[in-house]
Amino acid sequence: MSNIFSINYFDKNSSARSGIIETAHGNISTPFFMPVGTHGAVKTQSSEEISAIPSSILLSNTYHLYLRPGLEILSKAKGLHKFMNWDGAILTDSGGFQIFSLQGFRKILDDGVIFRSHIDGSEHYFTPEKIIDIQRIIGSDFMMMLDVCPSGDANYKTCLGALEKTTQWAKKCMKQFNETDPLYGYNQILIPVVQGGTDKKLRQQSTEELCELEADAYAIGGLAVGESKNAMLDTIGWMDEFLPKDKPRYLMGVGTPVDLVNAVLNGIDMFDCVMPTRNARNGQLFTIDGKINIRNSKYKTDFSVLDKNSNSQMSKKYTKAYLHHLFKSEEILGYRIATQHNLHFYIQLMKIMQQKIKSGSILNWSRSFFNKYNKT
Repeated sequence: MSNIFSINYFDKNSSARSGIIETAHGNISTPFFMPVGTHGAVKTQSSEEISAIPSSILLSNTYHLYLRPGLEILSKAKGLHKFMNWDGAILTDSGGFQIFSLQGFRKILDDGVIFRSHIDGSEHYFTPEKIIDIQRIIGSDFMMMLDVCPSGDANYKTCLGALEKTTQWAKKCMKQFNETDPLYGYNQILIPVVQGGTDKKLRQQSTEELCELEADAYAIGGLAVGESKNAMLDTIGWMDEFLPKDKPRYLMGVGTPVDLVNAVLNGIDMFDCVMPTRNARNGQLFTIDGKINIRNSKYKTDFSVLDKNSNSQMSKKYTKAYLHHLFKSEEILGYRIATQHNLHFYIQLMKIMQQKIKSGSILNWSRSFFNKYNKT
C-alpha cells in the first residue's frame, strides 16, 4: 500500500497530531471533519456552498446511493463526483450500520447480508465483494469495508461474533479491491473498520487482525451506538494504543464538539457526524462559547449576530432575532442558515485544533474549551 499520510506536527503533551492526507481529489489537512451528505447532498446545501465553508471532503452512504438513484444512474453519470458536481474528496460508508439497523428486515449470513429496502421492501443481498464493486461505481476516494456493527449494549458473545465476521469480510473486501481497478481513472483508498464493542481485549484483537491487511487507513466503528460516554472515551484511548501511529485514523459517527476535541487529543484524524446538520434543523447552534437553542423566546429580540467569532459571513450577517423568526415561521431559509453556521463551526473547530497542535498549545486550549461547553 502507498503512504497517503504525512504527519507534520506532534503534540508533546497528548497524542494529537496534524498532517496531510493525499487523495485523488486534493490534499486534506488533518484533523478534519466531513459533512454528511447521505444521499449525495448535504441537507439544504449545494455542493458550491459546502465547498465555500470551506470543506474539501464530504461523506455519502453506499446503502442509500445503491437504492436511490441506483448503480445504473451513477455509472452513466461517471460517478458521484460528476453526478453532484463536487470537486472535493468523497468518503462512502459501506452501509453496514444502516443495514444492521433494519431490525426484522435483514439476515446476516456467513458471506454477506440479506436485507429489505426501507423504500419499497424489495430484497437485496450485499457481500463484501459487492460492496467494493458498488463503491467502484460510486467512485469515492475513501471506500469503507463491510463490517458488522453491534449495538452499544451487546454482550461479549455478540461483540466477538461481530468482530470475527468483520475480519472475515475484511479479507474478502481487500482481495476484491486488489483484483479490481478503479473505473474513472483515479486511485481509491480502502479502509477496514475495527470492531469489538467496549471490550479492550476484543478491540486489540480486531486491530491486530485488520492490521495484517496493511491498509492505508483504519476506522473505529461501533461507537456512539448506545454505550456510555465514559466507555466510548476509554475505547478511543485504547485505539490510540493499538492502531498504527503512521496511518490515518477515522472515528465513525462521533460526535459532539467536546467528543471531537477529546478524540483529537487521543490521536484521531478523521471525523463525521450528522449532529451539526441535524441539530441545525432542530434549532440548535454551536458556537465557540457553547450551544444555543435559537427557538428559545429570549432570542426573539436579540439583535446580536449569530456568532461574532465565526469565520462564516452568514453567521456575522444575520441576527439571532431574525433566525428565531425564521424557525418560528418554519421558513426553509432558517434551516439553511443554521446548517451553514453549524458546519462552519465544525470545520473552524478543526482548523483551530490544527493551529493549536502546531503551536504546542492544544492541551491548554482544550481545557478552556471544555469549561465553556460544560456550562451550556
